[in-house]
Amino acid sequence: MSPLLRRSGRKNPAESTVTLIGKPGCHLCDDAQQVIEKICAELGAAWEKKDITQDEELYRKYWEQIPVILVDGAQHDFWRVQPDRLRKALGG
Repeated sequence: MSPLLRRSGRKNPAESTVTLIGKPGCHLCDDAQQVIEKICAELGAAWEKKDITQDEELYRKYWEQIPVILVDGAQHDFWRVQPDRLRKALGG
């Protein structure tokens, strides 16, 4: 295929980081974590978890939306994680 016809915007999932912002005892946060762990393991992306109760800025910004999912620092989703949508956001 000609280089001009190839998609050039596809990113490498291994260069991305997914951040889960939640709180202990939150069943939606636990559900989101399971999906994030699975998709990140499949694609080789990194992920991290932040506790909203330990960060005043995150608390003010996201309290009504937890769990909140960020991809490379940008808000991607909240409340529920859609596996296909996350996979696509990571370039998979």
